Amino acid sequence: MEILQYGFMQRAFVVGILLAVITPCIGITIVLKRLSMIGDALSHSSLAGVAIGLLLGINPVLGAVVVCIVAALGIEAIRKKIPRYSELAIAIIMSAGIGLAGVVSGFVKDSTNFNSFLFGSIVSVSHGEMIAVCVISGAVLLTLGIFSRELFYIGFDENAARVSGVPVRQINFMFTILTALTVSVASRTVGTLIVSSMLVVPVACGMQMAKSYRWTLVWAIVTALLTTIAGLFLSYCIGVKPGGTIVLLEVLWFLVAVGVKRVKRA
Repeated sequence: MEILQYGFMQRAFVVGILLAVITPCIGITIVLKRLSMIGDALSHSSLAGVAIGLLLGINPVLGAVVVCIVAALGIEAIRKKIPRYSELAIAIIMSAGIGLAGVVSGFVKDSTNFNSFLFGSIVSVSHGEMIAVCVISGAVLLTLGIFSRELFYIGFDENAARVSGVPVRQINFMFTILTALTVSVASRTVGTLIVSSMLVVPVACGMQMAKSYRWTLVWAIVTALLTTIAGLFLSYCIGVKPGGTIVLLEVLWFLVAVGVKRVKRA
């Protein structure tokens, strides 16, 4: 257990475990709302925020948070304008984020720091960043716990939820902010190219292993926790990127879950 004797690995485990809990909690509503690619759109938009932060000499994570929130609100606004083609909102915002990141990054002198956000570096998380993840994770869990019933209704049918008296507009706004915060923080630690997988793949695993909403969420969190812990151990032992290792383990878990489900049906 010498891995836990190092401060950077202790911080990596704390951040990884927190993200493994909150990403499925956010991801299950995203999947139910048929917005599985929203993580990609926001994570690519966060790159523009990182580039702007580096260019202005401010904390790039703060820049990512601001741009992610703006992008998330933009997606929600476009969805309302064209509800029948809501997936176009994600494509439009993703394109805008990638284009802005590509243009602004050309003016950033320290390209190494910018490139580190592509795949993240959870083992180089600072004490301050760990505190930020703890605060955001606590806020996300508290808010989702309070409004879990409303998010459940909205995830399955927004119109029925509205008829039932659920304040759909306000709940969607709140959930959009929480998603943006989660993606921006996770982008720094696991990478912008990987964070969307952590939102969706554990939920897909949970859907293969459970039949109810509650147990799907439970299994999604269990999947994310076990693969995160295993990924960090593997990255330390054999020297591979932790973010990519975690996602590959999640995909492997999904394939095994699909195989087991087919065998049971047979």
